[in-house]
Amino acid sequence: MTNRKHYTREFKLEAVRLLETSDKPITVVARELGVRRNLLYKWRDTLTEKGEASYPGSGRKRDYEQENIRLKRELE
Repeated sequence: MTNRKHYTREFKLEAVRLLETSDKPITVVARELGVRRNLLYKWRDTLTEKGEASYPGSGRKRDYEQENIRLKRELE
């Protein structure tokens, strides 16, 4: 079983900015950030395709977030 890392929107945007503005090779940027090189390419492509709509957030909410949503619906 593997533990997947989750990165914030801000981290991804900054990583893509570094990728595009740095004179360093992508392998060095990826190593410094602690991510795989192909993940940086994927983030860049997503940002290019979707623009500001990129990285909207987690598709699966935590248990307490789901419970909070359920309770708010009951109150409505």
